[in-house]
Amino acid sequence: MLSGMMDLVQALGVSSTHYLQTHYSQAQGLFLWVSWAADLRNTFFIFFPLWFHLRPSVGIKLIWVAVIGDWLNLVFKWVLFGERPYWWVKETDYYNNTLPPYIQQYPMTCETGPGSPSGHAMGAASVYYTLVTSILSILTSKKKSGNRKSSSREWYLKKILWTLFWAVQVCVCLSRVFIAAHFPHQVVAGVITGMIVAEAFNRVRWIYSATMRTYLLTTFSLTSFAVGFYLLLKAGGVDLLWTMDKAQKWCSNPEWVHLDSTPFASLLRNMGTLFGLGLGLHSPLYGESVKKNAGGGTAVRAGSAISTLLLLHLFDSFKPPTHTAAIFYLLSFCKSATVPLVSVSIIPYCVSRVLSPGNKKAV
Repeated sequence: MLSGMMDLVQALGVSSTHYLQTHYSQAQGLFLWVSWAADLRNTFFIFFPLWFHLRPSVGIKLIWVAVIGDWLNLVFKWVLFGERPYWWVKETDYYNNTLPPYIQQYPMTCETGPGSPSGHAMGAASVYYTLVTSILSILTSKKKSGNRKSSSREWYLKKILWTLFWAVQVCVCLSRVFIAAHFPHQVVAGVITGMIVAEAFNRVRWIYSATMRTYLLTTFSLTSFAVGFYLLLKAGGVDLLWTMDKAQKWCSNPEWVHLDSTPFASLLRNMGTLFGLGLGLHSPLYGESVKKNAGGGTAVRAGSAISTLLLLHLFDSFKPPTHTAAIFYLLSFCKSATVPLVSVSIIPYCVSRVLSPGNKKAV
């Protein structure tokens, strides 16, 4: 009964993908760009550096929301065993008496993990929800009076920001369905769970004063739980990497199956990012840059943000070798840890040394 219902839901999802690909093929470039933009990598390489230098608390919250949200996404996927349209349509018996809809594949289609809930939709929802609520909180705290005019501006601002938020979510969901990476119900589930994670962190305060010990314990605990959960189910005869074989079998281009889309690549990438944030915030260089920033002000923050974005853009071009999985995972962890470490401590320290008034007088 349940299997039949899921087949029906997934068949409707495949029909949705076929409809979008048939009637909106001219928007292919836009859909592919949206899927690229919704990747959490852009949060770590773009949103985090910008917001950390503008408002450190928002930057810190973005990392925690993105990392914990993606970790939960991994656990949900391992529990829910969600199919993906591009392989389901090739294997299902649902179309025994009819011709299945033709589904085109793209370079971003052949992700290797389970499909439910959508990681892109969940990540986009959690990150943009955090940004919208943070911007509103900042502007509300700066409001000096409660007159009708300011209340009206605040009302319009809320409408604009939340309209943009939902526009982004719709675009992300449509893009993931269009490229046949997800069924519609998976992207909807991703948006809902992403918003729940973001709202939970809006109520959490301890992350802003977390010690290095907390970062270490959190990184170790989350990694241990995921690995332990995998080994426990594997010992019970459940292969949590069952999707790898399906991706390699049904992807129309073997080069589109990437090791960095595997569940463990995602896990180590996120844990490296969280660990690197802890290292950066508790680095002596960060303490020095905070002291110097008090004198450098806007120039130091702007210089740090621009320098960080440029350096991370170059750093992102480094791709860990994929010939050995263990080496790839280790280097992915190290690369991910380097991003917040550089953003939080090394670049701001160097820029503050150059731009702070005290150093100029010394020169």
